[in-house]
Amino acid sequence: MPDWLNLVVESFWPMLHAGLTFTIPLTLVSFVLGLTLGFLIALARLYGPKPLQYIVRFYVWLFRGTPLLVQLFLIFYALPSVGVTISAFPAAVIGFTLNIGAYSSEIIRATIKSVPVSQWEAAHSIGMSSRQALIRIILPQAARIAVPPLSNTFISLVKDTSLASVITVPEMFLQAQRIAAVTYQPMILYIEAALIYLFFNTILSALQNKLEKHFSRETVTGV
Repeated sequence: MPDWLNLVVESFWPMLHAGLTFTIPLTLVSFVLGLTLGFLIALARLYGPKPLQYIVRFYVWLFRGTPLLVQLFLIFYALPSVGVTISAFPAAVIGFTLNIGAYSSEIIRATIKSVPVSQWEAAHSIGMSSRQALIRIILPQAARIAVPPLSNTFISLVKDTSLASVITVPEMFLQAQRIAAVTYQPMILYIEAALIYLFFNTILSALQNKLEKHFSRETVTGV
C-alpha cells in the first residue's frame, strides 16, 4: 500500500471520530439554540415594543456585520481579560449560536412578512385573535417558506464549525492539523478532511431536498 494511502486509512477514523463527537454535536446544538434565538429576535422585531426593536436590530447589525472568526476570538480569548473565562466548546456554542441567531432571525422575519395579509384578515374574520392567527395560520405557512434558506444555513454551519479549531475545540479540522503536524503531510490530510466535510454535507443536502419536496407536496395538496 502506498505511504499516502496508508496515511489516509490511518487518519480516517481519528478525523471521523472528531467529526462525530465534536463537529456534528457542535453544529446541532448551535443551530437549535441559534434558531430558537432567531425566532425570538424575529418576533421582537416584528411585534415587540420600539425600545426592544432597537436593541434586537442592533444585535442583528452587530453579528451580521462582523466576522464569525473575530466573534469566536472575542468570546474565548478576550473575555478572560475582563474576568470571564469560558472553556472551548461552550465558547464555540455561544459564538455560533449568536451568529446563527442573527442570520436566522432575518430569514424568519422575511418569511413571516411574506405570508399575504389576506391570511391575517381571514383568520380575524373567523374570530381568531392576532396571537391565534400567528400560531395557527401564519407560522405554519412561514415555516414551509423558511425550510430552504434555513437548511442552507445549517449546511453552511457544518463547514463553519472548522473555525472552532482556532479556539482549540478538538473538532475534525483541528484533528487533521494535529496529524499533519506529526506526519508533515498537510496536503493529503486537509484534502481528506475536506472530503469528509463534503460527505457530511452531501447527506444533509439530500435530506434537505427530501424535506423541500415534502413541504412542496403539502402546499400543492393543501395538507
